Amino acid sequence: MDSLRTAIAAVSPLSDTEWEALSACWHPVSFPRKAVITAAGDTERYAYYVLSGVQRAFCIAENQREATLIFSYTGSFSGIVDSFFLQQPSRYFLETLTRSELLRISFSDVTRLREEHPGIATWLHRSTVLALAGVMERHIETLTLNAEEKFRRLLARSPHVLQLIPHKYLASYLGLDPATFSKLLGAVRL
Repeated sequence: MDSLRTAIAAVSPLSDTEWEALSACWHPVSFPRKAVITAAGDTERYAYYVLSGVQRAFCIAENQREATLIFSYTGSFSGIVDSFFLQQPSRYFLETLTRSELLRISFSDVTRLREEHPGIATWLHRSTVLALAGVMERHIETLTLNAEEKFRRLLARSPHVLQLIPHKYLASYLGLDPATFSKLLGAVRL
């Protein structure tokens, strides 16, 4: 729970009372490797905090090609955010890439806590805005950078992902063909 409290405080510190109310609602859950946590068509009922493991959110295009949208790993939050907050069926999948230990909190608990505790509402708002800012930055990168620039930007931001995440998923995340990713891996010096 200490790492969860640190992650929350980095966005918006909570009072001891708010932390006690929030921390009581997080519950541990484990998933094996390659488990689907949330399937497209299901409504996301939980938000997650990753204690260990790697997960990815992805969609399947009409041509049956998978597109990786985001990764989560130790020390980050996870889940299908739009489905969770809107309580609508997800268009995406959330799966584990490795065995994963997570903490989860239900939508009903988040809703109740947000209404009862202004500090928790502030934390949720700031977290959402930061997530949106990250999505916008990634969208701009996707639209404006070439393959090498995307690769360099990813490794500058998260160099550890090369050891954590299979390269075919990193290629998908960057919108690159796996062969192009492999060439970049061998050619680009950081």
